[in-house]
Amino acid sequence: MSSGRPSIADKLKALMAGRRGRNHTSRSLSESVDALPGDHPSVSFATVAKIANGSQDNPTVGTLLALCEALGVPPAHLLPHETYDDLEALEAFEDPLARHVLALLNGLPQSELRGVITDLERRRAHLGLEQVPRGAAEAPPGKRRRRRSTDEAARYAADSLEGL
Repeated sequence: MSSGRPSIADKLKALMAGRRGRNHTSRSLSESVDALPGDHPSVSFATVAKIANGSQDNPTVGTLLALCEALGVPPAHLLPHETYDDLEALEAFEDPLARHVLALLNGLPQSELRGVITDLERRRAHLGLEQVPRGAAEAPPGKRRRRRSTDEAARYAADSLEGL
């Protein structure tokens, strides 16, 4: 995308490259969609490849919902908007209690919000939980990309030759 924001294709490729230990090709993602329980559209591997390579940049809502369900991510993540780039925040938002916390925070002054954040960070540390990185607005620009391992690079090359 010209705005510098990740496109649907960028986000789908990143999800296919490795999510919770599973790498997907277009074919395996299509098969995962077909294996979903319930009523959903079928998504061919050619369609997955077209979306992932950007030649089909306006998939149907049903297609996006099926792909996201198969990948285990909130559907909003594939939308090309900076609000939806933070996958961890979207996954937290899936929890009704987290949404309730957000509703309670809405309207508080900035100073109060910073205090709540500090308290929550202390509580996470006390419980031995991993710290949550600050949001994109506070992150330093130019974050370095993780390098692929030899195995990941080989799978990426094979998938590219297959057409994703």
